[in-house]
Amino acid sequence: MVDPTPLRLASLHEEVAARLRNMVFERQLVPGQWIDELALASDWKISRTPLREALKVLAAEGLVELVPRQGCRVTELSEDDADELFPVMALLEGRCAFEAVRKATPADIKLLQRLHAALEKHAAARNIDGYYRANHDFHSTVQALAANRWLDRATTDLRRFVRLLRGRQLNWPGRIEESIGEHRRLIDAIEQRDAARAEQLMHDHLMAQLAALKALRAHEAAQEATLDQGQHHA
Repeated sequence: MVDPTPLRLASLHEEVAARLRNMVFERQLVPGQWIDELALASDWKISRTPLREALKVLAAEGLVELVPRQGCRVTELSEDDADELFPVMALLEGRCAFEAVRKATPADIKLLQRLHAALEKHAAARNIDGYYRANHDFHSTVQALAANRWLDRATTDLRRFVRLLRGRQLNWPGRIEESIGEHRRLIDAIEQRDAARAEQLMHDHLMAQLAALKALRAHEAAQEATLDQGQHHA
């Protein structure tokens, strides 16, 4: 007979891992930030054991780094990381779009149309946070509709790292307008059941995200350099 006693410690560290993961994705814990284990354990009224087990889970997922004798910090993607990640994600998400269009039912198409309508609403209001969330829902739904467990596994694994950026590229001037334009062309291809065009448009959409991110980072670096020069002369 199977022992019905709940495995409380295991379930606790899984719950803590889920909470930490959400904090990373919501940028409550930002890339590069050291995680204050004592403060979190105190706030959540738990011992450090389940917290450390949870951090090991996130480290295995690549979301945090365990640094010997220093602690744990949130993973920070470099420019090289982004340059290598986005082209691969573009291929995967493009394939998701291709397979989703081929397999989608009329009800599935209507679901994507509703998700696109939410994107339009947030774009019109220039609500970056709302747009980011709606965009994540749309992309995740396309991935699910592809109904390919191998593609789903690879895409889910890499999507974690894209989420570390939490749509930072949307802060680049004009990016929301460009993004919603890309989505309009994409939803049109989906409605027309043009799988090949949907694949190409989704691929290009991801690469446009990378271009906007690189432009934003270059702008921020230039601003920091100007500020440093001003402080030096002062």
